[in-house]
Amino acid sequence: MKIVHTVEDVRKAVQAWKADGKSIGLVPTMGYLHEGHKSLIDKAVAENDHVVVSVFVNPIQFAPTEDLESYPRDLEQDARLCEAAGASLIFNPEPSDMYSPTFSSFIDMSTLTQGLCGKTRPIHFRGVCTVVGKLFNIVEPNRAYFGQKDAQQLAVIKHMVDDLNFNLEIIGCPIVRETDGLAKSSRNTYLSAEERQAALVLSKSLALAEKMIQDGETDTDKLKQAMTDFIEKEPLAKIDYVEFVDWKTLEPVSQIDRPVLNAIAVYIGKTRLIDNHIYE
Repeated sequence: MKIVHTVEDVRKAVQAWKADGKSIGLVPTMGYLHEGHKSLIDKAVAENDHVVVSVFVNPIQFAPTEDLESYPRDLEQDARLCEAAGASLIFNPEPSDMYSPTFSSFIDMSTLTQGLCGKTRPIHFRGVCTVVGKLFNIVEPNRAYFGQKDAQQLAVIKHMVDDLNFNLEIIGCPIVRETDGLAKSSRNTYLSAEERQAALVLSKSLALAEKMIQDGETDTDKLKQAMTDFIEKEPLAKIDYVEFVDWKTLEPVSQIDRPVLNAIAVYIGKTRLIDNHIYE
C-alpha cells in the first residue's frame, strides 16, 4: 500500500490502474480511523479492484468555534488499518494542495442542508460537498462509500451526485457500534469515562422510539417527546435536535408512514455526538 500527498501522485496511480481496466473504490475520511471506517474499506475492497482512502481533515467544513485544530489525527495508525483491510493507496494531502490561496469555487446546496446538522452548522455541508466533489474529480472512482451514521451527509452526497451528474455510484454502509450500542466515532475519544457512559443515552433513546413504533405508535410528536424526556434525564446531555424526517427529502414528517430517518444530535459535555435509525 502507498501513501501519497499530492493530487498529481494520486492521479498517476489511478490512471495506471484504469489503463489496466481496473475498478476504483473511494472511501473519503478525515482520518483517525476506527472499525466504522474499516467496514467501509472492507466493502470497497470486496467490490473494487483498487481502493483509495482519503485522509484529510477538511478545514472548510469547520466553523471558527469548532474543533479543527483539536480533531484527532494519527496517520501511522490509519495506514496500519488501511493496509490490513486491503486498501491500495492513502491520499493524504496538505490543505494548501486542496485549496490554493486563490481558491474561490464551492458546491452549495439549497435543499437537504437547512435542517438537522445544517441548522446549527451552517457552513458545514458547503465544505463537505466541495471537498467530496474535489475528491470525485481527483480520483474519478467507480464507487464511493459513506457511513449511515452521518445520514444527512449520505443523503446530501447522493443528491449532489444526481444533480451534478458525477459518474459514480454512492454506497451507503450500516452504522458500526460498540458492544454497548454507542455508535463508533472519532469524537468518542474526547469523552471522559463518565461522559462515555452518559453517551449511551443516544442509542438508548433511538431504541426507545423503535420499541414504541414496533408497538404501533406512528405519531412523531409523541415519539420525539418520549425521546426528549429520556435524554433529558441524563445530566451530562444537552439536546441539539431530535427529529423524524422523510429519508429522501429530509423534510419533517408527522407520521411514520414512509421511509423515515430518526436523527439525533446531543452534546455530552462539550462533545457533540450524532446517531440515527432509518425506517424503510
